[in-house]
Amino acid sequence: MEVLFYHLTESTLEEALPPLVEKCLERGWRVGIQTVSEERRDALDARLWTFRDDAFVPHGTDREPHAAEQPVLLTTTAANPNGATVRFLVEGAAPEGLNGYERAVFLFDGHDTMQLEAAREHWKAMKAAGHDVTYWQQGPDRRWQKKA
Repeated sequence: MEVLFYHLTESTLEEALPPLVEKCLERGWRVGIQTVSEERRDALDARLWTFRDDAFVPHGTDREPHAAEQPVLLTTTAANPNGATVRFLVEGAAPEGLNGYERAVFLFDGHDTMQLEAAREHWKAMKAAGHDVTYWQQGPDRRWQKKA
């Protein structure tokens, strides 16, 4: 499994996540986005509807009917009812149940000590499990730069 770590330093999760999800959909991938709380799940749900006037990211949440049919599913659990091949883990969400995914993507706020510590632990665990791990950090221009 390919594992990517995205270190947010110049933008918020709400700004960085939607374009990454769009790229996954352009490639024909189904996406799961795991949050640490229902409040964050619901906030990201609202953000995906409104992040850009000319954008449409078809998605739903695990609290709604027909979760299995959603191309992008926001959830608070490790379940994968929509058969996603890419799993986003945001703000320190625990990487449980990643078997079967082609790609796992950790997004974390570089200004939040708890998220940084969680990302370091997840990095160590993913490397130890033998996954192909890469680390990306935002530059001053908000573009992603591969660091490791």
